Amino acid sequence: QVQLVESGGGLVQAGGSLRLSCVASGVTFSDYTMDWFRQAPGKEREFVAGISRGGAITDYANSVKGRFTISRDNAKNTVYLQMNSLKPEDTAVYYCAAQRGRIITYRLGDMDYWGKGTLVTVSS
Repeated sequence: QVQLVESGGGLVQAGGSLRLSCVASGVTFSDYTMDWFRQAPGKEREFVAGISRGGAITDYANSVKGRFTISRDNAKNTVYLQMNSLKPEDTAVYYCAAQRGRIITYRLGDMDYWGKGTLVTVSS
């Protein structure tokens, strides 16, 4: 049974930092490109960041570029999202997702597995 379990969300003031983690089980982690998505209240789920299977290639949404960093540790079956300089508009439920492929994609329908999400709230 495949599971993706996110952690690290919480309440933080604007300008602060958080690090999200997502641990995968039931899959060969290194076979999967990993992504982070987020969904704010009343909005559609959107791509935040992605990382290739080996970790050499990353991609970011323009809204987080320069503030967020995605990384992975294949030995620990874990993908991370370091979020700095947080803004109130970053408030959302953050989801990790796994896609069995070489190419980072932005499309929700391309993801093979999803976590249940972790809530990030940024106060002004």
